[in-house]
Amino acid sequence: MDTMGNNTGMKSQAQQVQDMGDNAADSAQGAIRSTQRATDQALNRLSDTVEDVRSKAGPMLNKVTSQAEAAARRGMDAVRDTSQQLRERAVQASDMTVAYVKDEPIKAMLIAAATGAVLMGLISMLAGRSRD
Repeated sequence: MDTMGNNTGMKSQAQQVQDMGDNAADSAQGAIRSTQRATDQALNRLSDTVEDVRSKAGPMLNKVTSQAEAAARRGMDAVRDTSQQLRERAVQASDMTVAYVKDEPIKAMLIAAATGAVLMGLISMLAGRSRD
């Protein structure tokens, strides 16, 4: 009886050890599933965030591009307008000079000669300094 009682005790202890092993395996499997769910949820949130940023970045880039193009157009228009104004002023100055020469030919000749003499004097002075 002792032997039989001993065998029964060993079987129940072996059963207990196996049950504990099964419980540990079940707990580990549950932890793995829980970790997988948490990871899946985190990846889904990250994917949603990336998609949200991507969807907002396109329109934002389009807006910035449009603003840059508009600023460039305004700058080009301003340069074109200023250039046109300068051309008009140059034509006006030329017309006024021609009119002055027609009205006052002797004065115009004297002014031109005096201007030429002053320029020649400046050039001579500068040329003399560069030799020193």
